[in-house]
Amino acid sequence: MTVPPPAAPMTSPYFTPATFAFFRTLAAHNTRAWFDAHRSHYETQVREPYLRLIRDLQPALAAISPHYRADPRRQGGSLYRIYRDTRYRRDKSPYKTWQAARFAHERRGEVEAPAFYLHIAADECLFGAGFWHPSSPTLRRFRDFVVDNPATWQRITRAPAFTRRYEFVGDSLKRAPQGQDPAHPLIGDLKRKDWVVSRPFDASLACSDALLPWIEESMRDTAPLVDYLCAALDLPF
Repeated sequence: MTVPPPAAPMTSPYFTPATFAFFRTLAAHNTRAWFDAHRSHYETQVREPYLRLIRDLQPALAAISPHYRADPRRQGGSLYRIYRDTRYRRDKSPYKTWQAARFAHERRGEVEAPAFYLHIAADECLFGAGFWHPSSPTLRRFRDFVVDNPATWQRITRAPAFTRRYEFVGDSLKRAPQGQDPAHPLIGDLKRKDWVVSRPFDASLACSDALLPWIEESMRDTAPLVDYLCAALDLPF
């Protein structure tokens, strides 16, 4: 019997036009002094609404997979820090001009694992699922798994309802990976260096009460892809 998705809680919109105005202004004044003076705006317009969204996503994500987490803690949870790591970058701007959340596998601290992802910015909002920049050993496992299980991969990634909404993004090799047949019918997939799909949305959706059910729908849509990648890594889904 198919289990229906949990009913979404009754909520007001999480984000507002002020959220996006904050990101635009931060891009123009990306200094510690400016951020410290406007920290309360960040907390009320970005961080706290995002944490509330993460909290409200917990029931739907648990219904999709008991091994994935929507963790609303302020530190160490699903929400990425706003601070940039500038140690090895020419751009020393101290803050990200976007806010994102990763809904990760329970074992993410032990092993590499695919994830669900949500990105909010003034110039781009998107939902993503899969694995961004996996290591070489993980890439080999994905490729070998697709070679051994091509029918399931095609059923998931070639379904018309899936391809209408989601697009593979990221980098690919120019040549066939070492050990893979250049004439393999799925060589385009086997060349991928990033195994992730994305689905964009606009600020009007982000500022509406339709955002939560839209994300829940996106998680359900992409769950078979994440499940497949977990299987390649012998991770439970």
